[in-house]
Amino acid sequence: MNNQLTLLDISVFLVYILVVGAYGFWIYNRKKKAVADTRDFFLAEGSLTWWAIGASLIASNISAEQFIGMSGNGFFVGIAVAAYEWIAALALVIIAVWFIPIYLKNKIYTMPQFLKMRYNETVALIMAIFWLFLYVFVNLTSILYLGAIAIDGLLGGQYLHTIMIVLALAAVIITLGGMKVIGYTDVIQVAVLIIGGLATTYMALCIVSEKFGMGSDALAGFNVLLKDAPNHFHMILDKPTASSPQEEVDKYLILPGILMYIAGQWIVNLNYWGCNQYITQRALGADLQTARTGILFAAMLKLMMPVIVMLPGIAAYVLYKNGHLPQLKGGMDGAYSAVLSFLPSGLKGLSVAALTAAIVASLAGKANSISTIFTLDIYKKYMKKDADEAKMVWTGRLAVVFSMIVAIIFTWDDLLGIGSAGGFTFIQKYTGYISPGVFAVFMLGMFWKRTTGAAAIAGILCGFAFSVFFNEAAPYLLGNETFLYTAYLNKDGRYEIPFLLCMGLSFFFTLAIMIAMSLTGPKINPKAFNNDTSMFRVKPVTLIQIIIILMILMALYVKFW
Repeated sequence: MNNQLTLLDISVFLVYILVVGAYGFWIYNRKKKAVADTRDFFLAEGSLTWWAIGASLIASNISAEQFIGMSGNGFFVGIAVAAYEWIAALALVIIAVWFIPIYLKNKIYTMPQFLKMRYNETVALIMAIFWLFLYVFVNLTSILYLGAIAIDGLLGGQYLHTIMIVLALAAVIITLGGMKVIGYTDVIQVAVLIIGGLATTYMALCIVSEKFGMGSDALAGFNVLLKDAPNHFHMILDKPTASSPQEEVDKYLILPGILMYIAGQWIVNLNYWGCNQYITQRALGADLQTARTGILFAAMLKLMMPVIVMLPGIAAYVLYKNGHLPQLKGGMDGAYSAVLSFLPSGLKGLSVAALTAAIVASLAGKANSISTIFTLDIYKKYMKKDADEAKMVWTGRLAVVFSMIVAIIFTWDDLLGIGSAGGFTFIQKYTGYISPGVFAVFMLGMFWKRTTGAAAIAGILCGFAFSVFFNEAAPYLLGNETFLYTAYLNKDGRYEIPFLLCMGLSFFFTLAIMIAMSLTGPKINPKAFNNDTSMFRVKPVTLIQIIIILMILMALYVKFW
């Protein structure tokens, strides 16, 4: 047990770097048109296969926030945090069947473009700015910070800033090749991520088994977790009472039992997977069947992600609780790194490669989305309307570099307080400030022809305002107990409403305002989309995929309810 990488570990890690680099360079050289063609650079010109789309979705989604943040929540709360992954699988089914056909029929390439086509340029500009700030100051920063913290812990804790720079540089290099390079290198990244992640989980369970005198048996280790930490294997947390310990209250604030399914969990996942440039961009250049198959492939992979990113956290909890994990540092976000320190030479290098793959892929995907939105929706429309293809591609590349430099500046000394909030919670909470308004605007825009541009502007602004109000001010202005919510005293001595419930409340109030405003307009808005019911029909093979996903999901909830 040590925190140092051996020569074998370093060799395994370098092989990963060389393979990804060489493959990315080969893909780039196969089609140098990406240098001057914006559609190829930003969308891979529809050349991604279903398996590349699915792999890229997962590689871009699973990052330090899951490996470190979700593992940390697994350590603190338990399997309830798997709701983010398992409900995501169901959300992806909804996206594949109902959202993607609308995007592809209307030739949508960016989310601001959707808002302009359905509403007006003002709505598109407001959201483009919101998304840029969110991607840079919440997503890029948290992924970079959590990833650097994790890898630095494995190297002895002395190279944090060097690792930040290396991760950022690796992501920039991949991103500069365009979406085609990102999409196909993500296939390798997700393979390394899954193999390395499963290997880590297997070894963590074997270590638990050994520490409890049962030999090296992963299944026995899992049974130890079930027996020693039974409260960590409930999907639905009980509502705290006046006599509940502070730890139980803090858990409920993160994952508020059944209420999170009624309120925020749907908004988190449908907004993230269906209204998010960073994610939908992978499928926007494909034909409908390819896009659907790729998205459902990603849904299948999401079902297994808690095994990789959450179970090691529970293993760390049991080891720590019984005095077998003295090297745990940095609170719950240090759980994954502490488990990795047990791994033997070679396997530790593979696990570090998996972690690095997740971080770099996610950073590259975010950076590409930043450059896409800035170049196509701000630079081309408002700054340089006559810019040619080559100039736009280079502008996109400069946007990548600039956004990464900004992220490094804000993570250098953790200016945003990512570490103190808990990485996964930090991302979900602050993303949740704009998610309710955005999702309301997209949902009504897609499926209600009466929704107006004025209602959309009000929805975006009101969604943000309501989110700030319920998260920051409601307990002080309306009291701690109302018919809408219950606020709980958090570990800092401040009354707080569970942020997932805040999202649900913000969404429903925003929806009500948008509907009321739209009812004063024409029965059919001139910019409404003409949806044909045939768009939403699925082929038999797609239906079989959907049924398999739903059956697995049902079995998981029956087992761990």
